[in-house]
Amino acid sequence: MVTIKIHDDILQHCKKQVENYNFGQRFTANGTKQQQLTGIIGQSTVMQIFNQSFINGSEGFDNGIDMLYNNLKIDIKTMGRTTDVRANYTNNFLKLQDYFETEIYIFCSHHKNKQEITICGWIDKEEFIRKRKLYPKGSIRKRFNQTTFKTFADLYEIENHQLNDILSVDDLKEQLNNFKK
Repeated sequence: MVTIKIHDDILQHCKKQVENYNFGQRFTANGTKQQQLTGIIGQSTVMQIFNQSFINGSEGFDNGIDMLYNNLKIDIKTMGRTTDVRANYTNNFLKLQDYFETEIYIFCSHHKNKQEITICGWIDKEEFIRKRKLYPKGSIRKRFNQTTFKTFADLYEIENHQLNDILSVDDLKEQLNNFKK
């Protein structure tokens, strides 16, 4: 896992994007403005380390493809937290996103208090399908801190230790460069 401090220019850009555009363009489960902000902060931070421009809401819905790198269609998934990430923490993925033509998922965590993004790891779609676990809508899920929540939609989970681990940003880039479809 790699942790990156969120630059103020990214934070301000993302806040302005959420104020001006609706990033929830699915038929359901589009997330609150705060959840949308968390997602685009993670996406913009990862895009910056790949020397790509920030997200632009005026371009419309991206069909689940947040970034192209080495001809790979990448979806950057970010969860908001108030704690440092651990290997046994889970990443959530809504089943209704399964039909997107994404090839790679990069899972991130946004530490809201420290304003940091941790890139937890990555996984290709085929491997994700093999490793993930489905929780139907209405399932009760227990977090690491023993609090619970009820799933509002069919939800997949995958734990951080099931992802391809990265040691640095350069390591992530090298792994993606070496990935064979």
